[in-house]
Amino acid sequence: MDDEYAKLIRRMNPPRVVIDNDASEEATVIQVDSVNKHGILLEVVQVLTDMNLVITKAYISSDGGWFMDVFNVVDGDGNKIRDKGVINYITKTLESDASFVPSMRGTVGVMPSEDHTSIELSGTDRPGLLSEVCAVLADLHCNVVNAEIWTHNARAAAVVHVTDDSTGCAIEDPNRLSKIRELLCNVLKGNNDLKTAKMTLSPPGFTHRERRLHQIMFADRDYQRVERAELGKDKSSRPHVTVLDCIEKDYTVITMRSKDRPKLLFDTVCTLTDMQYVVFHGVVHTGRMEAYQEYYIRHVDGLPMSSDAERERVIQCLEAAIERRASEGLELVLRTEDRFGLLSDITRVFRENSLCIKRAEISTEGGKAKDTFYVTDVTGNPVNPQIIDSIRQQIGHSILQVKNSNLSPKAPQETTMSFLFGNIFKCRTLQNFKLIRSYS
Repeated sequence: MDDEYAKLIRRMNPPRVVIDNDASEEATVIQVDSVNKHGILLEVVQVLTDMNLVITKAYISSDGGWFMDVFNVVDGDGNKIRDKGVINYITKTLESDASFVPSMRGTVGVMPSEDHTSIELSGTDRPGLLSEVCAVLADLHCNVVNAEIWTHNARAAAVVHVTDDSTGCAIEDPNRLSKIRELLCNVLKGNNDLKTAKMTLSPPGFTHRERRLHQIMFADRDYQRVERAELGKDKSSRPHVTVLDCIEKDYTVITMRSKDRPKLLFDTVCTLTDMQYVVFHGVVHTGRMEAYQEYYIRHVDGLPMSSDAERERVIQCLEAAIERRASEGLELVLRTEDRFGLLSDITRVFRENSLCIKRAEISTEGGKAKDTFYVTDVTGNPVNPQIIDSIRQQIGHSILQVKNSNLSPKAPQETTMSFLFGNIFKCRTLQNFKLIRSYS
């Protein structure tokens, strides 16, 4: 009955979106007002990040059953959003009553859809793992349409969309799907991987690929640090997460400082939502070199965090969420005509030259392949430039290009951030934050 009442309230008060290019000199300002529901912040952030928009500032408030969020956004080149088609799409999408966020599902599986079969994998990371997976798929006549692969804390996860090589359609034969699961499971287990997740058939429906990767790695407990995965890493570059109590207002206050990068807000909000926390108030600000996030949260049962163990687990999970997508290694971009077995051939060349793939984004469109790989040597150190040059000679210099995986250094900027809600809650001293103009 409560569910039906909530739906009625939403129908009577549909979401309202205001997009303003005059409120800020540097960014397009997007304000979303809606009846509040669990996960709505993630829905909005997901829509914006899926369009490759960069959120530079955000103000979040959802007390009293009403959700009000303000974002400062720019495109990938740092410019305001001027395209009317993009603006109309954002407005139409955010004002619809549809939910964009799929529910939590099993950890690993094979899922048929209308035009492809979705394969979800997780296991212990090791050099050459992606190459072995791609070789198995090629042997089984599975054509990789797109994929995303993450590695973190010695664990690996992937969501791979494949079609039948001969028909170009999703693979639906149960016997063939069973064979794919069996052989890929053997690859993931390796010699003695006792921690590999079980493979189960996922239910049909929409799957947001990047959210699934977070869920798979969370279920695989990649947030538990592995000593060998930390070797050679610069500990000073790790994110800084703190969890404190705001006793006066019954909130838990989370602050995060980390290197800024695309989709950072999506990654942290996704993790909080999947851990069943609700963001009631928050502020996000990106400086020249650092991103700052602060959230006032409670669990979905309305209670703040109650134990040191819970606080420590949230810190670990948010650190992992920030690190999973961090650009570790040298960025290689492959652009060429797509063909069956291309990914298997490319990853085999990487493996034969002792490259370790830390993260990868695979996509095909209109007969063209665009693949991005982040690679290190097998010890996690930078790759010898001579090896890269040799690989490019084998593949083609115009086909495989080298890009800088790190953000270009920018002039330092004073970012004296402060908590947005200090005057309201008086939980502790907060620094000054210039609010985005609100709308009436």
